[in-house]
Amino acid sequence: MRIDPAEIGLPDLYQWMVSTITPRPIGWVSSISATGLTNLAPFSFFQGVTPNPPTLLFSVANNRHGEKKDTIRNIEAVPEFVVNVVSYDLREAMNRSSALLPYGESEFGVAGVTPIASEKVRPPRVAESPVSFECKLHQIVRVGDGPLAGNVVFGTILLIHVNERVLDSAGKVDPAKLDTIGRIGASSYVRTTDRFELDRP
Repeated sequence: MRIDPAEIGLPDLYQWMVSTITPRPIGWVSSISATGLTNLAPFSFFQGVTPNPPTLLFSVANNRHGEKKDTIRNIEAVPEFVVNVVSYDLREAMNRSSALLPYGESEFGVAGVTPIASEKVRPPRVAESPVSFECKLHQIVRVGDGPLAGNVVFGTILLIHVNERVLDSAGKVDPAKLDTIGRIGASSYVRTTDRFELDRP
């Protein structure tokens, strides 16, 4: 089977991409408007970039009308955000926060999670998240225009919060305790419980 992106519609192309680029970790991003209204939204185009300088990225697609989503609007106004890690026990809350709400209505309450003050940035973090990255905006790279075009957000990591419940006896992250989930496509997710090891050559 061959798929030419130029020959299919954007919604179909989106589905092909998200169902084959897998698994994708979920960045649960909290942001804040210039007037102090909070937002919380999950994005499965999320990844680390480099430890020097400490940088991560996530990508936010425009909506189907070509308009910027609330997260981008907030970060443009207040260039700070928090990326919260989603563990298996937070799956339902994360999913609830993906609902389309009017601008300014906080997803924290809809998701049923607790906003807690960050230390170095204005947006709150998710108290229940096992790991949170406080970030300042480094750059937003626009990729395309119109519906489903991308906004790649690069953030400089200022502070990392790691809950001690996910650490092993040596003080390192225990993947079994962290128990993260990833997006597969459509309504499918994966849990990091089936792991194997390979020694680097």
